[in-house]
Amino acid sequence: MNSLNGKIALVTGGAKGLGRGICLGLAKEGCDIAINYLSSEAAARETRREVERLGRRALAIRADVAKASEAVPMVRTVEQELGPVAILVNNAGMIRPQKLEQIGERDWDEVLDINLKSAFLVTQAVLPGMRQRRWGRIIFISSLAAQRGGLVGPHYSAAKAGMLGLAHCYATLLAGEGISVNSVAPALIETDMVRSNPNAKPDMVPLGRFGEVEEHTEAVVMLAKTGYITGQTINVNGGMYFS
Repeated sequence: MNSLNGKIALVTGGAKGLGRGICLGLAKEGCDIAINYLSSEAAARETRREVERLGRRALAIRADVAKASEAVPMVRTVEQELGPVAILVNNAGMIRPQKLEQIGERDWDEVLDINLKSAFLVTQAVLPGMRQRRWGRIIFISSLAAQRGGLVGPHYSAAKAGMLGLAHCYATLLAGEGISVNSVAPALIETDMVRSNPNAKPDMVPLGRFGEVEEHTEAVVMLAKTGYITGQTINVNGGMYFS
């Protein structure tokens, strides 16, 4: 397992929930953290303070990562203020539960842009530096919905499944360049989003409980530390889906 001490990690959607957990988990391993957010400025600042209390440098940076005009300058700013991005966690996303007959073209575009297009744009922005240095870790935060469908809608499932396809392709193309690319597919991790969803019940999970944010974070940290796993999906779902 590789030491992450001194590595720069960029976590999109890192202000709260799973993203916050990832930021803190990587900081505990010695990473300096760039916390991307779109609207959760107060939460991003608090996550930055928590990273700094762990003795690591941190930067909270606002950008709509679904737009190249903001994603690319964001990466440049991170590299100027913290250093070259060695670890990218594509965590930014949204859910929009809708009935089939309610989903229109605008819904489809917005969900695909925020969940999938953003991951492509930020990955493309960090790749030149990773390839030049011949070291990198790229991790996509997908979902059980990519594999089982789920209740959110086909737009969300398609976006999360697209992340798995992106990871497989990047892993194949970059395997000989010191860059690993993997996905984590969580389900029913106990965040505010899950706690506020009346349809989410612990008894839906074979293990009989919601997952803890730290359990999800452990999978991400493991993928960041090892260079011999690539092109894989780690399922953190309490037994809801086997692969």
